Amino acid sequence: MNDSKPKFELPQRIERVLAALSKLYAQEGQRQKQEIVVNAQARVHEAWSSDNWNGGTYGHALYLALPESLYLAAVRQKDDIQSQIKSDINKIHNVQNEFVEEVFLEMAADGEGDWRRDSGVLRSARRQVPVDAATRIWGDIGYRVFLSHKAEVKQQTATLRAGLKVYGVSCFVAHVDILPTKEWQDEIETALCSMDAFVALMTDTFHASDWTDQEVGFAFGRGVPIIAVKLGRDPYGFLGRFQALSCDWAGAPKELMKLLIRFPRMLDSYIAAVRNCASFDNGNTLSEVLPDIDRLAEGQADQLVQAFNDNPQVHDSFGFNGTKPFHYGPGLAHHLSRATGRMYAVDCRSNRIGITP
Repeated sequence: MNDSKPKFELPQRIERVLAALSKLYAQEGQRQKQEIVVNAQARVHEAWSSDNWNGGTYGHALYLALPESLYLAAVRQKDDIQSQIKSDINKIHNVQNEFVEEVFLEMAADGEGDWRRDSGVLRSARRQVPVDAATRIWGDIGYRVFLSHKAEVKQQTATLRAGLKVYGVSCFVAHVDILPTKEWQDEIETALCSMDAFVALMTDTFHASDWTDQEVGFAFGRGVPIIAVKLGRDPYGFLGRFQALSCDWAGAPKELMKLLIRFPRMLDSYIAAVRNCASFDNGNTLSEVLPDIDRLAEGQADQLVQAFNDNPQVHDSFGFNGTKPFHYGPGLAHHLSRATGRMYAVDCRSNRIGITP
């Protein structure tokens, strides 16, 4: 009698299977599942189950150990995500008589050091911002961007703020937003503690202010996205590690959006701005960043379709309906197809977007 342990193929191929699964999720715009697959440390419990059918069939258990941030982001949908990954793996691989019976998401073990700081979300070193204070500064919606600037360009910065607001960005401009009754330093720190991204407007005298350099240091300490805009001066110090965005004041809103739209919260704010678009001109302005959206999750694409179909200011704007591609681009349907891998088209009779068969 041969009691030797069977030699399984699927556990040996699991990295190749996960690589293929990552590409599939990228094509479908399923960013969360792709991040899980790419960042997980995988291990396989062989022969989790077995059956004598067809000469012996074996089911394995796949454990995916995730960084804490990814695990916590997925934990409320863990059962659904585990089930979907299991199903997709079994569709991809072609190993006979073997399959993945269970997928388990788990949190990777902490390493040495300060686990609070290593989590990437530690704020104990910074003041916690009450909800009412954040709402007072930023409003109720929008991607929060701190505009660091010198006082002599406050008017240009205020104009930039208005330009970004169209796209769903809420900007903090110290010389405009701080109320006379509020302590200057405290209010700036409140904005820095609650911002989503930091933009340094690098005019010739940017370095001459102690405030701007302190704001830059604060942004690095927070670990938020940082963009340096070259408006007369090259980035220096830590900012020198970044390639500066070169543009003039008039072009700054659009050029900044080309970079900001890469961040998930900004993309969600942009979609909300499209949904709430109040004018034909704003619709054309919003359409200018469609080419810079690399991928869309299915739900995000559905929201853009609904915004197009329900809001006349959107579907009547040339930038979204694509009726004047030479001047305004090919339109939303084209970019939805590119960013999702599904085919979208505008029905000429109803002027509504839908998925083509």
